[in-house]
Amino acid sequence: MCQMETPAGKHMGMDKMSEVCGMGHKGQMGHMGMMHHDAGGFPLIGDKMPQMEVKTTFGMMTLPDAFAGKWFVLFSHPADFTPVCTTEFVAFEKRRKEFGKLNCELIGLSIDQVFSHMKWTQWIKENLKVEIKFPIIADDQGKIAARMGMIHPGKGTNTVRAVFVIDPEATVRLILFYPQEVGRNMDEILRALKALQVGDKNKVATPANWPNNEIIGDQVIIPPPADEKTAATRKTGGDIVCEDWWFCHRKLSQ
Repeated sequence: MCQMETPAGKHMGMDKMSEVCGMGHKGQMGHMGMMHHDAGGFPLIGDKMPQMEVKTTFGMMTLPDAFAGKWFVLFSHPADFTPVCTTEFVAFEKRRKEFGKLNCELIGLSIDQVFSHMKWTQWIKENLKVEIKFPIIADDQGKIAARMGMIHPGKGTNTVRAVFVIDPEATVRLILFYPQEVGRNMDEILRALKALQVGDKNKVATPANWPNNEIIGDQVIIPPPADEKTAATRKTGGDIVCEDWWFCHRKLSQ
């Protein structure tokens, strides 16, 4: 449990606070405080994206190398020519330029053949007047979906609605899973991407519903102190506001 969610000074020494409540993805603890999962499991947050050769509507690609130096969102959809998936692809495409401004690319996936993807995107263009301008992986044998944990046996043999946000260092930074019957909120994926980038750049954390938090608005949270001496000096002053020594926040620097 993160110290910022527990009463001050209880349950965990202050020297562990920054480690557990870490503001970056480097130097993190193993999953659940243990070693990383076996190689057969799908990559978790903090793991490297496995290298894979994939067939797409843009031709053969190697992931994550194809997006070297960029963030990218890999997302799966249950099947082509389905209503919810169609609304999602249109929503992603309409926000593609916003993702691009954040140095982020999009790539979809389903257990369909490339010809099905091509026919479906053609239908979207002709009928909905939206041209899908990001690649879609044709995982017709389901090998990539299985490697990435996108198939949940309790929900059938097609993929659930998985989302993996990968950073420029090919590290998995965020994972979301939605069931087939619930369409994704693309604005939340954009918000989370912005929050990750803000956290990396400023060494801070972002609160619930950032940048519209009910307590601190658009401000960001400062890492908790790692020792008693620092904690004793952690007070409101300058651009820092402290609710207590373990809960301080500030506006982002312009």
